[in-house]
Amino acid sequence: MPKIRTHRGTAKRVKVSANGKVTHRHQFSGCGHILSKKTRKRKRKFRKDQATFAGDLRRFAAHIPYLL
Repeated sequence: MPKIRTHRGTAKRVKVSANGKVTHRHQFSGCGHILSKKTRKRKRKFRKDQATFAGDLRRFAAHIPYLL
């Protein structure tokens, strides 16, 4: 039986924390677009990784079989 290939694009975007939580970059983390109307607090929160939802985890499971 051959090994299952990891989807490299997903593997680069998703990380598993030490506690086993799956995290990914915030949706607008790379935005450098119309920043004047966004508050400092909002832009600061974009920098942090966020936890992945359960529905997304099921989708990611097929892409990264050895990570989860």
